[in-house]
Amino acid sequence: MHHRRPSERTFLFGIHPVLEALQEAKPMQRVLFLKGKQTDEMSEILSKCRALDIPAQSVPKERLDRITMKNHQGVVAFISPIEFQPLDEVVLGAFEAGQTPLLVALDGVTDVRNLGAIARTAECFGATALVVPATGSAPVNEDAVKSSAGALLRLPMCRVKRMDQAMEWMTQMGLSPVAVSEKGDVQAHELAGDAPTCLVLGDEHSGISAEVMKHCTTAVRIPMKGKTSSLNVGVAAGIVLHALGLKSPDA
Repeated sequence: MHHRRPSERTFLFGIHPVLEALQEAKPMQRVLFLKGKQTDEMSEILSKCRALDIPAQSVPKERLDRITMKNHQGVVAFISPIEFQPLDEVVLGAFEAGQTPLLVALDGVTDVRNLGAIARTAECFGATALVVPATGSAPVNEDAVKSSAGALLRLPMCRVKRMDQAMEWMTQMGLSPVAVSEKGDVQAHELAGDAPTCLVLGDEHSGISAEVMKHCTTAVRIPMKGKTSSLNVGVAAGIVLHALGLKSPDA
């Protein structure tokens, strides 16, 4: 399989450059480190990753060599073009500003173009923020920003360790997690647009995980007349966000 080598503008490599970037809390997508490499400096890198909620994964040397042929010293960090914001600060900030929070959470959406398209749609319809899990999600890279038409640079984005725990916390804060599912018992046009809401979308093939679904207070479906069984997740997001927007007090 051919692997496209990423642009050197999108990653750092080497113990000291990566450690320095972590110490300065530079926004990062993830860190890859050499499997079996155990040094004090590597332990410090992994400790910083845990403290900053940055995913870190052990990989064989061949994978690091595919990214850069230079002396990577067993560690590569992928830079994020955006800075993630704490979920609690975003939600509480919206309430304090007198706004009705509308968040869009992506549970297992791994396609970069879908991530970008959903971010673009969410920003257009006035969403408060986009929420993604630390692992099992599409990378937030230059391709994602391009697919979003720049919306990812304007829309606040939150990265959480566990999506199910984030749903539980949002429920405690007064938001209603609403799952978009073909098995939903509520139609999109029946949703209330004036209540604090977190719209939850899953992968097109596996859907929303059971752990996350159990925290959703409502499951909404999009009525369809054709024979095609499902919609692209980005299209589904746009339809439901539009339906919510029509019910919004600002509509």
